[in-house]
Amino acid sequence: MSKLTHFDAGGQAHMVDVGEKTETRRVAVAHGSICMLPATLSIITAGDAKKGDVLGIARIAAIQGSKRTAELIPLCHPIPLTRIGVEFSIDDAVSAVHCQVTAETVGRTGVEMEALTATSIALLTIYDMCKAVDRGMTIGEIRLLEKLGGKSGHWQAGNND
Repeated sequence: MSKLTHFDAGGQAHMVDVGEKTETRRVAVAHGSICMLPATLSIITAGDAKKGDVLGIARIAAIQGSKRTAELIPLCHPIPLTRIGVEFSIDDAVSAVHCQVTAETVGRTGVEMEALTATSIALLTIYDMCKAVDRGMTIGEIRLLEKLGGKSGHWQAGNND
């Protein structure tokens, strides 16, 4: 197992020096879900939520959240994002909305935290917009599915966990 990179030799937290790293195209894909009552899912899919287009607003929130990751996670580098893609899928079988975010940049550090933050913010926005009818919604399974670029190369969940 690799050592934790956010601690120096004395055990103090620090921002990792990426100055010597090569700029490469970097991509990260994250996924998460929010489970709810079937009636709540129907409101979302029908577009009948009193606060507006739930998934459209959650998509914008995800994009905004990705751009603010360095402000929220203390040791993350602020990075120039070149793309954030947000996709939602409806799962009637388990009464859930699944969210998948793809974050991209050309830089010296990865975009995993941006993808994970965007996924979390999208799901929290869905909760916020629907909590008046369903306070029991559960958010979960937020995880990294894939990352590309950098010295460590390609990683995919399930292939090299």
